[in-house]
Amino acid sequence: MAQPAARAALWHIRKGLYAAVAGARPSGTTALLEDIAVPVEALAGTCAALADLFDRHRYADSVIFGHAKDGNLHFMLNERFDGGAAPARYADFTEEMVDLVLGHGGTLKAEHGTGRVMAPYVRRQFGDELYEVMRELKTLCDPDGVLNPGVLLSDDPEIHMRHLKTVPTVEEEVDRCVECGYCEPVCPSRDLTTTPRQRIVLRREIAAAQAAGDTALVRELTDDYDYDAVQTCAVDGMCATACPVLINTGDLVKRLRAQEHGRTAGSAWRGAARRWGATTRGMARGLDLAGALPPALPEAATRAARAVLGADRVPRWQRDLPRGGTPRRPHPADDPDAVFVPSCLGTLFAPAQGGTGVAAALLTLAERAGVRLLVPDGIGDLCCGTPWSSKGLTDGYRAVRDRVPPVLRAASRDGTLPVVSDAASCTEGFERLLDGAGDLRVVDAVAYTAGTLLPRLTVRRRIGSLALHPTCSSVRLGLDDALLTVARAVADQVVVPEGWQCCGFAGDRGLLHPELTASATRAEAAAVAARPFDGYASVNRTCEIGLARATGQPYRHLLELLAEATTP
Repeated sequence: MAQPAARAALWHIRKGLYAAVAGARPSGTTALLEDIAVPVEALAGTCAALADLFDRHRYADSVIFGHAKDGNLHFMLNERFDGGAAPARYADFTEEMVDLVLGHGGTLKAEHGTGRVMAPYVRRQFGDELYEVMRELKTLCDPDGVLNPGVLLSDDPEIHMRHLKTVPTVEEEVDRCVECGYCEPVCPSRDLTTTPRQRIVLRREIAAAQAAGDTALVRELTDDYDYDAVQTCAVDGMCATACPVLINTGDLVKRLRAQEHGRTAGSAWRGAARRWGATTRGMARGLDLAGALPPALPEAATRAARAVLGADRVPRWQRDLPRGGTPRRPHPADDPDAVFVPSCLGTLFAPAQGGTGVAAALLTLAERAGVRLLVPDGIGDLCCGTPWSSKGLTDGYRAVRDRVPPVLRAASRDGTLPVVSDAASCTEGFERLLDGAGDLRVVDAVAYTAGTLLPRLTVRRRIGSLALHPTCSSVRLGLDDALLTVARAVADQVVVPEGWQCCGFAGDRGLLHPELTASATRAEAAAVAARPFDGYASVNRTCEIGLARATGQPYRHLLELLAEATTP
């Protein structure tokens, strides 16, 4: 096991074993994890005896893991606590397990706290004298018994059979979750509202309140849930990259958003899907108009509209927003090497000041490399579908899916040519849109550049240092290596700033709820501000806008910088 990648893969399996097994448990059951230790020489016998206990008490699909060199074992079993009551088999199993561990001279808790389940057995393990010392210390520190009563120490022999956590059946993502919290560090809304784990726990609490008939609590939780869990979720899918059971809480949020859309909104977005070119050009001209007015006017106008129509429907215009971009146009090519689908983000938003935009940069790089790119006819109306899927607008998304794949199939010569997308979020969107569409291949422009264009290019001028912001989509697409390959061709030093995470701009979330992006980028912005860089780059226009807003620096697409570095 000298290979770092192989070691990392095995550690990933080991660290995610509990959550993976618990995530596959039957809906409505509670995953219980215990933490014991025995002398190393008794380890094998203890494992065998535990397996026998699982069989005799009918705990199927239980798992044992731990730290063998320390004699430390974790084991997990699933139990159904209907109505909060413990079944007799759970009580019998616990008694026999305690006898087993203490009979081997072990300890009922090794590296974690005692907890309520083991509280009645502390006296049995340590004896009366030590137990009374613990009791005295607890009383001195907590004379009124308000700190976790009955959790560490208890004279109630049945304390572990009461106050049991029930897990109601709610939704697929919710039911699989074991509340391990691995998702929380990668969630962009964690410091603003809620994390994926908290979103799921709140869904369970709402279901429990409904089952109990507590309508007041249901109403209070539901009212708060809309902003705290639904509207401020970036649906970036980063939670799935950290979750041992691959729960994408964004899928749940999309379904909840779908339930909120009325007939008018659905019809409007369905119409936009059919006339996307005109829609995006209209939005761009709106940005141009707002940018031409005194800033106080569009700021006041959008503030008033948001107050009347709602912050979840009307974007907030801010004076740091770019003006509108330019319409996408076909780019014919004889005997093309690939089909290029520029993102509609280039129509909606102008490039950063002094930049050409990623579409122009990629076409320039391809020409220098002697590679022929075809931008198909009707490009203005093509889209990856992400604006609809992220909002749960299923009818509009269906309209996009009906129209776009046939166009790309024809342009790619029935899938013989790769389809290149110049925004990471669009690449991910196209992969989702074209799933099941046969052998159509979608390649992100950064990966295409790293593998096809860069070897044919000559880098003539490099910058000293580059602050690089990978996006949530680039991470999910596995573009890290390609991203660094291109970045290192541009700069002598490439830095992914400390505190990097999804920027939370998430399409229009950064316009509807700019506080989400401000919260998500705070740590990264501080790291960027700690030193100067010669360049600032990302791989998605909205992310560039979000990072520029957070840092005050001119973020551009990485391929724009490469085009400058390879200019003859």
